Amino acid sequence: MAGEHRACGLALGTRRTADAEVTFSRAAGGYALVQSYRHIEPDGTHFEGHGVFTVDPDHGETLWYYVDSMGRPPEAPARGHWEDGTLRLERRSPRGTARHTFKVDGGVLTHTAELRLGDAPTFSPFMVSVCRRV
Repeated sequence: MAGEHRACGLALGTRRTADAEVTFSRAAGGYALVQSYRHIEPDGTHFEGHGVFTVDPDHGETLWYYVDSMGRPPEAPARGHWEDGTLRLERRSPRGTARHTFKVDGGVLTHTAELRLGDAPTFSPFMVSVCRRV
């Protein structure tokens, strides 16, 4: 995933789309991948977030620590695994569970997020971003 992906199309639920940009940079001697994300809403407001991917050496899971401009303090990392070229992660909190999927195919990064809030029995789509590598 390392590199810069621009010209992203971001679909937030079924309600709106936004232009986005995401970069991934190797860090910490290759033991981490730093993510910087930003999208701009049609009214000019923006959202940004920063993540760090690393591997839990004791369990072999991929960890994703993330903080964003929504202002909430960082939570426990999302945890997951690579399977067939796709990274699948889940983060549980008192509000519910977030499930993220990252897939790179032919220079295209697709990030899908789904939410299961409270006691909901199923996940609901939250966003899909499709970014082309530059």
